[in-house]
Amino acid sequence: MAHRTTPPGGKWWGYGYPGDAPPVEDGWTGDVWPINDIGKAQFCRSSWAGYQSVRWAGHRVRLSAGPALSRKRRFPWSLLRPALPVTSTLPLSRLAAVRHRSLVAFAGMAGVPATLSASAAQIGGFLSKKPYAPPSWATHLSPMPSHTFSLGHFPTPIHMWNLPNLPEGTEVWIKRDDLSGMQLSGNKVRKLEFLMADAVAQGADCIITVGGIQSNHCRATAVAAKYLNLDCYLILRTSKLLVDKDPGLVGNLLVERLVGAHIDLVSKEEYGKIGSVALADLLKKRLLEEGRKPYVIPVGGSNSLGTWGYIEAIREIEQQIQRSADAQFDDIVVACGSGGTIAGLALGSRLSSLKAKVHAFSVCDDPEYFYDYVQGLIDGLQSGLDSHDIVSIENAKGLGYAMNTAEELKFVKDIAAATGIVLDPVYSGKAAYGLLKDMAGNPAKWKGRKILFVHTGGLLGLYDKADQLSPLAGSWRRMDLEHSIPRKDGTGKMF
Repeated sequence: MAHRTTPPGGKWWGYGYPGDAPPVEDGWTGDVWPINDIGKAQFCRSSWAGYQSVRWAGHRVRLSAGPALSRKRRFPWSLLRPALPVTSTLPLSRLAAVRHRSLVAFAGMAGVPATLSASAAQIGGFLSKKPYAPPSWATHLSPMPSHTFSLGHFPTPIHMWNLPNLPEGTEVWIKRDDLSGMQLSGNKVRKLEFLMADAVAQGADCIITVGGIQSNHCRATAVAAKYLNLDCYLILRTSKLLVDKDPGLVGNLLVERLVGAHIDLVSKEEYGKIGSVALADLLKKRLLEEGRKPYVIPVGGSNSLGTWGYIEAIREIEQQIQRSADAQFDDIVVACGSGGTIAGLALGSRLSSLKAKVHAFSVCDDPEYFYDYVQGLIDGLQSGLDSHDIVSIENAKGLGYAMNTAEELKFVKDIAAATGIVLDPVYSGKAAYGLLKDMAGNPAKWKGRKILFVHTGGLLGLYDKADQLSPLAGSWRRMDLEHSIPRKDGTGKMF
């Protein structure tokens, strides 16, 4: 347990033990050892309310019993985030048992990097930091990541998708990256596994990223940051009419604000004039002046490092196909919003045994913009390939980013009702709409093809479309009851 007090001179000092031992006066007792890749000033408390540890100046202060009790050291708590004091009356004789239970609770606690505890690796490895070994066919790419954090639930399933009105002999299968998690879900998780590992390696204590007001990427980043005990700063783009108002708690915003993300709003006009890079740099400069150590993740997590997320996804698909000898895909179809996902899929598919043709449906910028952007990403990995040779990009933005026609929303509703697959209206909904529209107009192009559609998640974005979807949603009625129906008791009070 850690306490804090104000000794003579008025500066904060801290002290503590594992478990619930009584405090010692005017200092803390423990030993110190280096922590790989971490240098942020922060301390963590387990849900058991016993064990506390402190990270300070690149070291973790391990509050421990035994011989270390004879050593007292101090450090200024003003460098740390404030903590609620923990009080206890447990005697020292119970320290050993308390310590064991506290360490177990600490190891399994979300919000603490699991790499710092051997117990985490023994319980499945979620949130653990792992050395990264690339697929054999990608070892020539450079730079190569050294580590990843395990943030998603992989592999995600692949199954047949019984879409209506397909061309003759055409099969569509679906890769369910929408099932990679709940609050931390979708295609962004794969990128964040690499990006967050790099942030921790650089000693960051907070993350900055940028996106739209209902950005799935920003929500996923906020959750991932909190899992790893990092603050998150989100620059969110909204309309000029709403930029000075409370953004509310709808969809992704609800999760972001629940996990404590710091939100800065900018208007679409300001965003267009200044750009995402300059906005992030401005916030980074301010945080540096405050003594913070920010790490900037670009829009959508789409840089060359983030591209490894979907290079790794291709290896996952390869392995899934190898376990199902009759499955081989001619095409991969996916939405494109920032470019990193299609860069990884296209590069991986070309280099691996998969060799499927990648089709991207752009939901914001024009295809030529994305050909150029993807080229920059794969050049950053020294691939030696041309983006035009490895991916086909078509325009599916319709009215614009995150804007939908009534026909597009009806399509999302009809697909959900027909197949049970709920598409988000911003990304996968527009991509699937564009795919089936192209199949209807060019059936020979798709005849007899076996297609893998990658569902990139984004379910929470549907809540922002509730008013538009309301007229399309399933019907309801009040149940017609006859007053003469006798009651039959069930097994509980509710039955």
